[in-house]
Amino acid sequence: MRISVPTESAPREHRVALAPDSAGRLVKSGLEVAVQRGAGQHAGFRDDAYAAAGAVLLDDVRAAFREAQVVVKVQPPTRDEAALMSEGTTLVSLLRPGQHKEIAEELAKRRVSALALELVPRITRAQSMDVLSSQSTVAGYKAVLLGATELGKFLPMLTTAAGNI
Repeated sequence: MRISVPTESAPREHRVALAPDSAGRLVKSGLEVAVQRGAGQHAGFRDDAYAAAGAVLLDDVRAAFREAQVVVKVQPPTRDEAALMSEGTTLVSLLRPGQHKEIAEELAKRRVSALALELVPRITRAQSMDVLSSQSTVAGYKAVLLGATELGKFLPMLTTAAGNI
């Protein structure tokens, strides 16, 4: 089975759906992972890290979609991307089907099974698939760092050998 990771096409999207260490675990379990060149670049993952993990690197976005049994993305596919998926492909992504009805219809017309990760219930059994909590944690952490940078004074709550500040 081939799992494919295309480069995200949404403006200002810097995440990638699969990190090299996760790709490596999938390869070790016997699956083929194909990553479009540059897919992880904005997220800080170089192509050579994917290659070292055993992933196949693809130059062509068309190959990333057409030759995959499973496509993993962060953002919903565009209409053009949906048109590149072969019948029977499974798409795992944030989809927002209520906001992207035309994409959902295109996927259904092409007989693509689409799993909308934001609709996974936020329960203990599904916690490992809960993308909303993990992304909220990252956003909240970064918000504090950005706020501290703009504060213009020393941020308290630092513990040192001399005591608390």
